[in-house]
Amino acid sequence: MDPITVAALYQFAPFADPATLRAPLLAMCQEQGVKGTLLLAGEGINGTIAGTGEGIAAVVAHVRALPHCDGLDVKYSTAATMPFARMKVRLKREIVTMGVEGIDPLASVGTYVDPQDWNALISDPDTIVIDTRNDYEVAVGTFAGAIDPHTRTFREFPEWFRRERTVLLGQGRTPKVAMFCTGGIRCEKSTAFLKGEGVDQVYHLKGGILNYLEKVPAQDSLWQGECFVFDERVAIGHGLSPGSHVLCGPCGRPVDAAGQQSRQYRPGVSCPACCESVD
Repeated sequence: MDPITVAALYQFAPFADPATLRAPLLAMCQEQGVKGTLLLAGEGINGTIAGTGEGIAAVVAHVRALPHCDGLDVKYSTAATMPFARMKVRLKREIVTMGVEGIDPLASVGTYVDPQDWNALISDPDTIVIDTRNDYEVAVGTFAGAIDPHTRTFREFPEWFRRERTVLLGQGRTPKVAMFCTGGIRCEKSTAFLKGEGVDQVYHLKGGILNYLEKVPAQDSLWQGECFVFDERVAIGHGLSPGSHVLCGPCGRPVDAAGQQSRQYRPGVSCPACCESVD
């Protein structure tokens, strides 16, 4: 049996009326047997879908034919089984929710850094490296030396940065700021946000962690751990191979191999992160 193709995609694009795009897109996905979630907003499209190689190709072609989407960013990987239960196309205010008015990655964004050049940038002592993902994602894996903002949602990132800005940047030097996320979309907004806050030397990992794990050999990698993904695979490793984490049903947190051996881990009941809240 052929493996399932998984496609993580996004495109910032000025959609005048995203609601009119929803029904044809959903119909195309259903016709092709594709499952997952796609978000539509006035600022573009974002999501992850899975299906046969032919089905994914058809949906990607449909999206690329939408206004201003010919440059659609897509990251491909595989799964042994279908990682989604159904297909959803949702209308949202933002395709990745930051909650700050006036942020437009199409107008201003950080400098893209290819995976092959990322190690040199983050190894520079004059570079501050920030993981823009949420705390449970960072716990699964991150780059060596990266700062963890300990945010629970991406909405908390702007407040965290404004609160910590003096500590991060106000030490008598003007450091470079390098940021990364899973597939690149959160960094589009976070770098645009920092540029709006007056930070000039802002960089981000092109294609995100997924692109890095695909392009950079494990022996040359500065990545530590696995990368959390928002589907039933839970996490992936170098070469985009399946990871070792499972998801705790009650709390939704990823559980690593050690946690799965813990007495506190009871499938469908609790894990080390939520066991104290379970009677």
